[in-house]
Amino acid sequence: MAQHNHNPARICSNCDGHSSVSITLGGRDHAGHLRTVTAHCPACQGTGTRPTRTRETSRV
Repeated sequence: MAQHNHNPARICSNCDGHSSVSITLGGRDHAGHLRTVTAHCPACQGTGTRPTRTRETSRV
């Protein structure tokens, strides 16, 4: 029986697939937990993949 092969997801070249990271702010809160903020890749908006290219029409 034939196997279905799906194209692999296109990984964002700006973040290499690591689209969201947590950055520590350098301190702890009153309960002892690290304070962090989440930053998303601006190129892929936090998805980790890039959209497939659409065919562009050339204008002469």
